Amino acid sequence: MADASVSLADLRGLRSAPELDAAGRQALRAALMPLIERCDWFTVGVMAPSADAAVLALRALESALGWPAHELDPAGEALGSIEGPVFLKANQNSGRFLVRREAGLGEGLLITGHSPADPEAEDTWGPLPLNFFAA
Repeated sequence: MADASVSLADLRGLRSAPELDAAGRQALRAALMPLIERCDWFTVGVMAPSADAAVLALRALESALGWPAHELDPAGEALGSIEGPVFLKANQNSGRFLVRREAGLGEGLLITGHSPADPEAEDTWGPLPLNFFAA
């Protein structure tokens, strides 16, 4: 799956994000952005080979969408103490994220949109490549 024919629906149920060429990335962004705009707030899940890669993907997403940076939840583990594959969960309502070691996951970025005023807009999109929002 490395072409513009990949749709958001094609991503559902994948264990890992597909590699996308520029046209595929552009087509998915064009489909995703109107859906994101309908939501009020978001949770984000990042399945990555390391804590650094997970945080980098989160920061690229925040930058691309103009979101304030999430802060590491002080109740969680220190990022430097986590080795190997991880799952990062960010919550826009709290403004915080946690990272935990998690073996056996795929790799990718999951975005869940929430909209109490428009429940039909709520959905989860992905997995998107970790570099999907990179500049």
